Amino acid sequence: MKNKTPDFSWILRDREGRDVSIAKEMFPIEVARIARRFHRQIPGYQMSPLVSLPNLASMFGVGGIWVKDEASRLELNSFKVLGGSFALYRFIQNRLGIDDSKMNYPYLVSKEVKDLLGDITFASATDGNHGRGIAWAAQKLGHKCVIYVHSETSKRRIDAIRSYGATVKIIEGNYDDAVRQIAIDAKEQGWEIISDTSWEGYAQVPTWIMQGYSTMMAEIQEQFSCQGIPRPTHVFVQAGVGALAASVTGFYHSLCGEKAPKCIVVEPEEAACLFESARTNDGKPHHVGGALDTIMAGLACGEPSELAWNVLKETIDAFVKVPDYIAARGMRVYATPLKGDPFIVSGESGAVTLGALISMLKENGADELRDFLKIDDTSQILLINTEGNTDPVLFRQVIWEGSNPVPHEYWIDRD
Repeated sequence: MKNKTPDFSWILRDREGRDVSIAKEMFPIEVARIARRFHRQIPGYQMSPLVSLPNLASMFGVGGIWVKDEASRLELNSFKVLGGSFALYRFIQNRLGIDDSKMNYPYLVSKEVKDLLGDITFASATDGNHGRGIAWAAQKLGHKCVIYVHSETSKRRIDAIRSYGATVKIIEGNYDDAVRQIAIDAKEQGWEIISDTSWEGYAQVPTWIMQGYSTMMAEIQEQFSCQGIPRPTHVFVQAGVGALAASVTGFYHSLCGEKAPKCIVVEPEEAACLFESARTNDGKPHHVGGALDTIMAGLACGEPSELAWNVLKETIDAFVKVPDYIAARGMRVYATPLKGDPFIVSGESGAVTLGALISMLKENGADELRDFLKIDDTSQILLINTEGNTDPVLFRQVIWEGSNPVPHEYWIDRD
């Protein structure tokens, strides 16, 4: 007999009485157009694919499963470069007082701009992909870059950041410790922080970063339109500090209003700061402590971005936290597709939403969640593969060696 109790948790939020005005203010559609216009000028830019998994959708009894595959984004295998590069664009634009009509990528990387700006060092804390994106963008602009990582960051991720000329400093503790330390050191050294999380007195740059992610959302809507689909019915999005999740849900609530898709945010159970904030339910962001020990390195964050939380608390329909094996399951399903479905290379943070969807649809005891979200054979479900093979050793451990296996009682085909 199959399990009766799911191995993941959820909190449901009714839409009645919500105030989505902050989402509309932070993510106006015109800003998405500006961000995309900038990103299209970057050499090597291509729209990342939106791929369909029709056979998997049929197997699970839903209308469609669609995956925005950011593994092919520029040369960085991650969506993060969209936010970091747009934030630097806005920073320089603001510093020099130049409006959008005169700003373009060639001018941004020109000697004239570098001379006007003088000697600048950009800095940030990261779990990997954000820091790599900032290092890449700073190198393109000809400026120095310092990235702080926590002590559990893999050597592969550190080497990837250094490959773009950044100085990397390893901080004892977790991601949140690295964020706190770089805020102190940047003030002393005169560095300019480009962080995707916010704190008291630091909000403008994280806003720019979240707005930069909306390029991806504008692409998605264009790609859905080509399929005759006006919008997805459900969006599953992973979260660390919540910046991407706020961008995705904020975009759709700005674009669609009351007809916005059902929005589900997924976190590692060992770093579920948004889940904890929703559970406490006092309108404020709350942190979780401990080692934040999860294979989902890009989501190992204990303190939410206050900016992101202000959007998410009004736009999310279900907060879900899951064990690591659910992310590993998602990686393996992407890497071994049903016949006729495309093969997708996805890292652990990229694949967790697929793993969560499968668990939600197949496990006994998740009826409340399924019924609340009204997932059925007409549903068009959007997932975002936020990263490709950004940690090759961990990827092989999961795909080749079978690390983080699914417990027998939670197998899809147990009988």
